[in-house]
Amino acid sequence: MRKIRYGVAMSLDGYIAGPNGEADWIVIDPDVNFAEIWAQFDTLLMGRRTYEAAIARLGKASFQGMKAFVVSRTLRQADLPGVTILSELSRDSVETLRAQSDKDIWLFGGGELFRSLLEIGAVDTVEVHIIPVLLGGGVSLLIPPAQRTQLSLSSHKIYRSGRISLIYDVQH
Repeated sequence: MRKIRYGVAMSLDGYIAGPNGEADWIVIDPDVNFAEIWAQFDTLLMGRRTYEAAIARLGKASFQGMKAFVVSRTLRQADLPGVTILSELSRDSVETLRAQSDKDIWLFGGGELFRSLLEIGAVDTVEVHIIPVLLGGGVSLLIPPAQRTQLSLSSHKIYRSGRISLIYDVQH
């Protein structure tokens, strides 16, 4: 079964976006092999706000070769050709999504969607890439209210830039 892996950049003080949703503090680190990371996935799963921010920052071409699923109660399928809109997320819909993938699924940013999937036991790993910056406010890694979830560290890497990558398995 394909894993759903929450991969996200986070400030040292626990934010995945700044107070106005900004992500300009997430700088490209030349020591991080992004091609190797992207090659592990064939499917992106994200919320509407994360999708809109990613398109604004990276452009639509950055998702080529990936199946993109956007969870939204407000968007219609006609709004985003080439992307599949999921108006509701349940354990069954997540299992259907897992069955459609050949590689792992990247839960791409988004604290609310992360919390929702965590609550239904659908997240397999939490992969946090800590950027050495303090934002002082913004969008938290996990939006409250959230349940307590035990994690087990499976790997880590420290980069010369001060970035730290931590990968945890979710203990179901």
